[in-house]
Amino acid sequence: MSAPPGPAGGDAGPSAPPAPTAEKKPAGSVRETLHYAVRNPKLLIGSAVVLALLLLGLIGPPLLDTTDPNAYGGPQAAPPDSTYWMGTTTFGQDVYAQFVHGLRATFLVGVVGGAIAAVVAMLVGFFAGYRGGVLDELLTMVTNVVLVIPALAVLLIINAYLGVRSVPVQGVFIGLTSWPWAARAIRAQTFTLRTREFVDLARLSGNGTWRIVFREIAPNMSSYLFMMFILLFGGSVLIASSLDFIGLGPTGGVSLGLMLQSAQQWSALSLGMWWWFVPPGAGITAIVGALYIANVGLDEVFNPKLRES
Repeated sequence: MSAPPGPAGGDAGPSAPPAPTAEKKPAGSVRETLHYAVRNPKLLIGSAVVLALLLLGLIGPPLLDTTDPNAYGGPQAAPPDSTYWMGTTTFGQDVYAQFVHGLRATFLVGVVGGAIAAVVAMLVGFFAGYRGGVLDELLTMVTNVVLVIPALAVLLIINAYLGVRSVPVQGVFIGLTSWPWAARAIRAQTFTLRTREFVDLARLSGNGTWRIVFREIAPNMSSYLFMMFILLFGGSVLIASSLDFIGLGPTGGVSLGLMLQSAQQWSALSLGMWWWFVPPGAGITAIVGALYIANVGLDEVFNPKLRES
């Protein structure tokens, strides 16, 4: 599996997940998949890291003494100690408080951006691949147009002139610009499934397009779609972090990318304040890296040819 798409946009995207199985899985096959899933070290390690960071982002903020991660309440430029676990910034802000709030914002933008991109990609890919003809040509043209547009440049312009910049709004715009490569991959796989016997039988039974797509084709691509969502999730995190780092992130909150931007702006590296920029950088790397490792593990679980004996 390739790494999630970077923030540069354009037609360079990750390789699509492996082709889905064309037949519906019996109960025994599901049990076999679960059997290999709980024994795959890549999937377990990647999922454990993501889950641990997610829980820290959800549980950490309510346990803090303050609800404002940007409060100026501590000693200035203090290294980590028993009181301030990750030290403080030049202005006396608690780095740990910013980190746990930043994790929450990072996961939120990943979920929002990844979910929107996945939904748009599925709608475009499924109907272009299943219906074909004029609809396929129209949707393919729209997909190619969006694909060649430099997504990061568009996001830079939107964020620069947007009156309200928040994590959900950022996730929405990321999702609306990062779906084309996924739509093309889903369209290609739908082409391979639409002529199978179970689809022909559903068509002869009088089922409509929506029912056939979402009751027959989509379930046979469930593993494929889940792995694609993970790639879109990781891509959204990277794009959001890039926007935050150059100062175009949320205006009223905190994120891991904004922490890096603040550390760079106030010369944390030259001042030797490693505790200011290492945690957010390590957090972004851990999230995206763990998602990649988990995706590789899922590839091995869903594809019998890749399972290790």
